[in-house]
Amino acid sequence: MSRNKKQKQDEGIGSLIRMIIEVVLVVMVIRIFLFQPFYIPTGSMQPTLLVGDYVFVSKYAYGYSRYSQPFWSLNLFSGRIWGAEPKRGDIAVFRPTGINQDNYFIKRVIGLPGDTIEMRSGALYLNGEAVKREKIGETASVDMIGDLPAYKEKLPPYRIKSGHRFNPAIDAPVTVYRETLPNGVSYNTFDIYQGTEGDNVAPVTVAPGHYFMMGDNRDNSEDSRFAALSQVPEENLIGRANLRFFSIRNGTAAWKIWRWPSDARWGRLFTSVQTIQDVPAQ
Repeated sequence: MSRNKKQKQDEGIGSLIRMIIEVVLVVMVIRIFLFQPFYIPTGSMQPTLLVGDYVFVSKYAYGYSRYSQPFWSLNLFSGRIWGAEPKRGDIAVFRPTGINQDNYFIKRVIGLPGDTIEMRSGALYLNGEAVKREKIGETASVDMIGDLPAYKEKLPPYRIKSGHRFNPAIDAPVTVYRETLPNGVSYNTFDIYQGTEGDNVAPVTVAPGHYFMMGDNRDNSEDSRFAALSQVPEENLIGRANLRFFSIRNGTAAWKIWRWPSDARWGRLFTSVQTIQDVPAQ
């Protein structure tokens, strides 16, 4: 091989390496500072978000903290940079407090600092006033029910799905309510069973710099109603969920494109998570 030919080959390899590095850096910048994709693995936000939904979360919506960065455990800084307060009704991604901070949670912002939150027989009260709640019907489109042990003991004797999960889609209808917060944000919620622990919560005031989070699937959501999660510090916020860019059912991995014709939920692609949709089939 001539010297010039080898030099050109080396230059070509060097250019390829530089291009790969540049692409990786661009992707990292987008992921860290702009948008990050998230997969929805549980049904705690049904019917708004289904198991198998993929959403884009805007990282800049609430500013940046160490928890919103990939290397959050290094504790590079405290507080928030360019912080902005979530709006009531936002669907937010955050890291929980306590020992599960390697995980991400996604819930709806219900209470802002200083708000008083209460649950009475499944109805939400905000600052002493009942949040508008309208029954809009019943559905059998429910997934991942009975994941919380406390509820398994109180739920009726549903048959077992997949060997370990209850399936009220077979055995009982689920009531759907439309809630409308004081700022006009509306969304649908599921009420699977009356009398669960989260249906009655004594009045609690949201601490300064914290937020009260709740899942739309009220009887299958570990959220701020329970001591295990409690109120979420603003530092733990990751971003706001905006766009549902893909959705697939039956636990199918997104990379199995040969399953898309039967399993992809085409009607949910590129839809806003804040837009109320009809309760869909799973």
